[in-house]
Amino acid sequence: MSGILSRHILILLLILPVNVNVHAEDVNPREIIFDHIRDSYWWHITTVNDRHVSVYLPVIVYSQTSGWNMFSSSRLEHGHAYRGFHISGEGRHDGRIVETDAAGRETRPVDLSITKTTLALLLNSALMLAVFLSVARRYRRKPGHLAPGGFTGMLEMFVMSIEDDVIRKSIGKDYARYSSYLLTAFFFIFINNITGLIPVFPGGANVTGNISVTLVLAVCTMIAVNLFGNGEYRRDIFWPDVPLWMKVPLPLMPVIELFGVIAKPFALTIRLFANITAGHAVVIALTCLIFVTVKMGTATNVGMTVFSVCLSVFMSLLEILVAYIQAYVFTMLSAVFIGLSRQEHVHKKTNINHITNSKKQKL
Repeated sequence: MSGILSRHILILLLILPVNVNVHAEDVNPREIIFDHIRDSYWWHITTVNDRHVSVYLPVIVYSQTSGWNMFSSSRLEHGHAYRGFHISGEGRHDGRIVETDAAGRETRPVDLSITKTTLALLLNSALMLAVFLSVARRYRRKPGHLAPGGFTGMLEMFVMSIEDDVIRKSIGKDYARYSSYLLTAFFFIFINNITGLIPVFPGGANVTGNISVTLVLAVCTMIAVNLFGNGEYRRDIFWPDVPLWMKVPLPLMPVIELFGVIAKPFALTIRLFANITAGHAVVIALTCLIFVTVKMGTATNVGMTVFSVCLSVFMSLLEILVAYIQAYVFTMLSAVFIGLSRQEHVHKKTNINHITNSKKQKL
């Protein structure tokens, strides 16, 4: 494992967007980190002798002046403009395609471009689909009484552990109707987390570190919670079991409960986004230490190189664990939220009668 991760770090050094004959003053760690963790219109692989090797993706934009436009993102590289479009280098549209209006202001067109994150989503979704379809074919070919082995057995272990230890325990008796979504969410997040740690194309994309992706996942969970929640769940939101003065004339508790409904997807979004983005940023920052310390002397640079590689290997090992933990936590919290929306209300009067009957039986 350590040998594989050592090669992972060495490859990572090669794919950093800097020249092979780099000088310390040319290295901008902040720019390198943000170029890696944010979305882009091309997939940079490496730079050799000032020549960028990238996978250029299709740009699809709609302008009110020129209509629909489709062209390669290579037209916009190095700050170039094409058909009135360019990539903004500052302000709130930094890194996004914009056009300049008659007043000289940058405006955003309707942007449906295939970006790095979009391509990674498609590739990882295709990978997940291929894996589970191949496993399903193996189950159909083999008799049901034979225990699966190899990769199929390992995948079954993952599925059963999530379903039995997380979904079933969190939701309860009708857990099966939500298993498909929750298992899909778990493996989707886990596969994207793992491929984000692979430093060579088509790996290395910061998919689950993109807040738009995590927001969509959180919204899907909240749709499942609020669409399929029972009547008691809705009653606890709009008419909770609290003193009347906390509900009328000012709906204090209903407002607090509604705020909780909004806070849950926000927590799911930020938790996944922040943890994955931080992991990518730390590994890249540690790698940049090698180049930043070039001008500090040979002894310092060698020492920092050894320190950087060792710590990067440790962080890579930790990120593999984090990739699983974050997928597990998102699935667990989603299952808990769904389970809370399916709980049946138990009236206090019923509890008192039950306690009274129990005491009579003992007497």
